[in-house]
Amino acid sequence: MTDKADLPVSHDLPIALDAAGGDNGAAPNVAGAVAAAKAGVRVMLIGDPVKLHAELGQHPGAAQLPLEIVAASDVIGMDEHASDVRGRKEASINVAARLVKDGKAGALVSIGHSGATMAASLLILGRLPGIERPAILTYIPAKNGAVALLDAGANADVKASYLPQWAHLASIYLRTVEGRENPTVGLLSIGEEDHKGNAVTLEAHALLRTQAGINFHGNVEGGDVFKGTTDIIVTDGFTGNVVLKLAEGEARVLFGWIREALTSSTRAKLGGLMVRNAVRAVADKMDPATYGASILLGVRGLSFIGHGSADARAVKNALLRASRAQQSQLIARLSESLQAGEAVQ
Repeated sequence: MTDKADLPVSHDLPIALDAAGGDNGAAPNVAGAVAAAKAGVRVMLIGDPVKLHAELGQHPGAAQLPLEIVAASDVIGMDEHASDVRGRKEASINVAARLVKDGKAGALVSIGHSGATMAASLLILGRLPGIERPAILTYIPAKNGAVALLDAGANADVKASYLPQWAHLASIYLRTVEGRENPTVGLLSIGEEDHKGNAVTLEAHALLRTQAGINFHGNVEGGDVFKGTTDIIVTDGFTGNVVLKLAEGEARVLFGWIREALTSSTRAKLGGLMVRNAVRAVADKMDPATYGASILLGVRGLSFIGHGSADARAVKNALLRASRAQQSQLIARLSESLQAGEAVQ
């Protein structure tokens, strides 16, 4: 199966990969970077040079690939506070963000501490004009492809004014990077009727109705996420993160049940052999590694956040996705649109 991020790309600036972050250390980061480099992506590996050279030594031919090591003497661990980015200048995520800020890298990718990645992106890259708070855009597998969901966890508490801004950012992202000409936007609520929802949702609905540049569908319910009723769904980060983790958790349980059923008897095992490829194709669609990483929209630079447990395939796809966003000149497109006054101020 061809990964959704694995599409033809060309590359200018390298992608800065926080190779020290994540649950499993440097190994999956380096393996994913090697795979992406073989596909033509230039990658800067940020971290301890000794450890990174050792990992690269496990990959024959890596010395001939477009890979560069950039030293970082510190790393913010998964159990540390995101606020630590302020006092730890040489932490790998800060080094990666500065490379983007200084125009030496086209994007940063991290599968490490998500809070630290958001904090470093805000602190070092800053916000785009007219954006009050950035949001994480992630993909939820749906009936006709995938739905872009935001916010997926950057902002637990929101103002109604945030949601039209995020809808605008996501619309430009899908048009520019994914090639969806006129993406539809849904507002997640407890009913599809305009008058359903809490105070923030009702106010956001009114703002979205009058917002130029947004193809607003109206309210959508939880079931619409998987139906693919709209291309984009906006909600607060608390709800969005619950939806994301519910979808991922249900997928794991569901495929666990399927494995149990297909191995429960000799007849079931024979049937399992017949449907193995079909089941695997469905599993691929639901695997977060297929999408690689989620983009933090609203900062003045490209920042991608992956799962801490990401494997080499996920890292590779994150790097490919970041490269595509760079080649699409996404930040320039977003800045131009926001400066033209299309987003809610």
